[in-house]
Amino acid sequence: MATLAILALLAWGLPRLLDWALWQAVWAPDVDACQAARGHGACWGVVAEKHRLILFGRYPFKEQWRPAAALALWIALGAWSLARAGRPGGGRVLPWAWIAGLLGGVLLLRGGFAGLPFVPTEQWGGLPLTLLLALVAIGLAFPLAIALALARRSGPPLLRGLSTLYIELIRGVPLVSVLFMASFIFPLLLPPGSNPDVLLRVLAGLALFAAAYLAEAVRAGLQAVPLAQAQAARSLGLTAWQVQRLVLLPQALRAALPALLNSFISTFKDSSLVTIVSLYELTGALGLALSGDPVWRPFKVEGYLFITAIYFIGCAAMSAGGRWAEARWRRGN
Repeated sequence: MATLAILALLAWGLPRLLDWALWQAVWAPDVDACQAARGHGACWGVVAEKHRLILFGRYPFKEQWRPAAALALWIALGAWSLARAGRPGGGRVLPWAWIAGLLGGVLLLRGGFAGLPFVPTEQWGGLPLTLLLALVAIGLAFPLAIALALARRSGPPLLRGLSTLYIELIRGVPLVSVLFMASFIFPLLLPPGSNPDVLLRVLAGLALFAAAYLAEAVRAGLQAVPLAQAQAARSLGLTAWQVQRLVLLPQALRAALPALLNSFISTFKDSSLVTIVSLYELTGALGLALSGDPVWRPFKVEGYLFITAIYFIGCAAMSAGGRWAEARWRRGN
């Protein structure tokens, strides 16, 4: 019955949706045509008119080639990482490549050298900021999560208790409160005159929050590895750290890959919450693009559908890449 109901709903709604989104839609940035099409056709002209402000936020117009270049660099790094996944030596090369790529992208965004004008982080925004927040938060959270998982599972009692307290405390509060503390409360605790950049504070909050969830995924992977694996490794003379690094962690991370990937996707989507602390990532940049323009503001639904498609493509690409890497590892490559 449920299947028939869903099929009936699709048969009724899909033609109407396609008619609104495609056949009756206005694609040119023509306000009069969009107003005439309201109610029976979408106005994708708002995307054509505002796409640079949506994608790059308040970044100076003449310098927007720089965030575009950083964005292309990070996407290329992601594709190259998938190509290297599972190959010998890939685990040693990829971290350094990502560190160099992220630093290069940040320097390109910041400027202040080689004739590039300096652009403060307050003017960064759009899709490059969304990717930067997600990539750096995941990169910082992942090693911290491994340390927390190892400490909670097999560390000394004091370290185990502290790691457990941290994980349960962070998982028990919403990300919004963490971002508010990082942006507004943390500076009050610092000496006068020392106020780290808001982007750095937000990145730290995102990383600490993501680490708590990733740690539980890693701990679940460790528990999935049979105890005999560790006993066999110790019988061969490996130290406790070698057992963890060479035997248990590789198997645990492969077993926990679906859960880890789910946390990565959640971190990518949670980056949209930084708008509340005045960082205009993709969602905030859309609001910025339409809030001050009463001519195009009525077509905000089309704008939100545009950034929804970007988030969907990003999440689908991460999911497909994770499945591809998992299948490749299972084949023994």
